[in-house]
Order: sequence, then structure tokens, then C-alpha cells
Amino acid sequence: MILAAGLGTRLRPWTLEHPKALVPVGGIPMLERVIIKLRDEGFCRIVVNVHHFAGQVKDFLSSRSFGVEIAVSDESESLLDTGGAIVKAAPLFGDDSGPILVHNVDIISNADLSSLRDFHKEMNADVTLLTSGRESSRRLLFDVRNNLRGWHNRNTGEFRPETSASLSGLTEHAFSGIYMVSAHGVADIRRYARESGREAFPVMDWLLAGREGVTIREHYVPELELIDIGKPETLAKARLKLG
Repeated sequence: MILAAGLGTRLRPWTLEHPKALVPVGGIPMLERVIIKLRDEGFCRIVVNVHHFAGQVKDFLSSRSFGVEIAVSDESESLLDTGGAIVKAAPLFGDDSGPILVHNVDIISNADLSSLRDFHKEMNADVTLLTSGRESSRRLLFDVRNNLRGWHNRNTGEFRPETSASLSGLTEHAFSGIYMVSAHGVADIRRYARESGREAFPVMDWLLAGREGVTIREHYVPELELIDIGKPETLAKARLKLG
């Protein structure tokens, strides 16, 4: 699943008339870059969620042949954030009960996605988060078994949950915006939405909720290179790198 529904407010004025997903990087729309990367790494069915200028994204997808099956999860009526987006798109994932890879549309990386998929299956986790040691003010906290234990904002000193601040032996790594979710994990996200009465919510709320029976681990890749093109300065960096 490619998360492509965001408003992209930091990329104005482009996003005043266009969706963030179609911002060109090296002459190629970001959405196309992510689709091609997924296709080339063996993913044959992709769900794309849309909201901001949804019609432009749908027209773009229908005008190209990418060599993979693409379904659209339409959030035109209401933006559902990263967690609610998975809940709405779940019926489009198919019936094979296989794991789902989730990828933010504004991420350019050298990530080996097929390796992430294989690692996720080997670890038999419900969620596998792709992480690295890159500079980031917001970090995820993992214990010695690579289990997610919390979140830390280095700028504000905030911890989620607050109890994670007192835990010893935790390692802080940066999240990439790329992760695998098992069928059981998707089902629990849907349960979390029902139990909390929330239609729109960030997936991080679910990840940090300490859900019983849900295993969340990391796949740490120290050599991971990543650019988040969601800001003008990093978009300029990506365009310079990719021509």
C-alpha cells in the first residue's frame, strides 16, 4: 500500500493545485517512482489511497501502464490519516492473508524491500518497521529483542508512552515510513479503530498502544539511505541527486 493521500502543506505552492504524490523528482512523479520500485522488487498488486486532488491521482494512474495491478482507496470525503487509511483499504488487500508492505509516497530510498519482506516472514512478527541510524529528532525505542517499546521526541523530551522514559537498555532508531504488516496486524488495526471509535488516526497511535498479542519489531539497516521529499529543502536535495 502506498500512502498518497496527504495534503502536502509544506510543499506549497505546488500542492495548492496538485497532489503531493505527483510532485516531480528528476522529472518523474514521486508516485511513479514508488510504484516502479515496488514492481521491480516483486510486488505485483498495489493499493494507493487518495484524498487531496484525488481526481488528478486517479487520472494519472489510469493513464499509465505500470505492469502491476493497482487499486485505489478513495478518501475524497474525509482524510483518514495513516492508520485510518489502512482500515479503509483493508478490503482491497485480497484474500491470500499475506503480509502487506506500507510505503509513504514521499520517501526515496535504497531500501531492499524484498529483503524486508523476507525478514518479516522469517521473524513471524505482526509488524516489521524498517529503521536506520539516520539523523532524526523523533526516534523509536527498541529493547534487546528488537521489540518496539516507545517513541521519543529529542527536541521536546516527550516520550510515548511516558513509562518508556524510565526503561533502561533501549536503543533509539529512526523510522523510515516503510513497514510490513501481517494479516493479523491489519485485523487488529481494524479492531483498534472500532474500540477507540476513531475513523481517522495516525498508525503510530496503534503501534504505541501496547496491543495484546501484537508483536512489533524492527529491521535495522545501518546503510539505509533515505530522503523524505515532503519538505522544500529535502525535495531540492532529491532533485539534485536524481537529476
